[in-house]
Amino acid sequence: QVQLVESGGGLVQPGGSLRLSCAASGFTFSFYDMGWYRQAPGKQRELVASISGGRTNYADSVKGRFTISRDNAKNTVYLQMNSLKPEDTAVYYCNRFPIPYTNWGQGTQVTVSS
Repeated sequence: QVQLVESGGGLVQPGGSLRLSCAASGFTFSFYDMGWYRQAPGKQRELVASISGGRTNYADSVKGRFTISRDNAKNTVYLQMNSLKPEDTAVYYCNRFPIPYTNWGQGTQVTVSS
């Protein structure tokens, strides 16, 4: 059974940084591209970043501030978030990319506020 467990969120001031982690199990992690998604209150879930082999892609809103990476030995994908803005406030999820598994993890809340 696929399990995705996100962690690392919290409350941070504008301009601050956070590093999110996602531990995956129940599938052959190294075989699949992965992504970080987020959902803000009242908005649809959106793709923030993806990693396909050695290539990474980012939403325009986070380009230059966020970095996605993965460690296949640990079945873990990371999202380093720098220069955080209030509009980055959301619940962040990891999942397979481009076709997510239907069972999402619980996500990790990121709140950017002074």
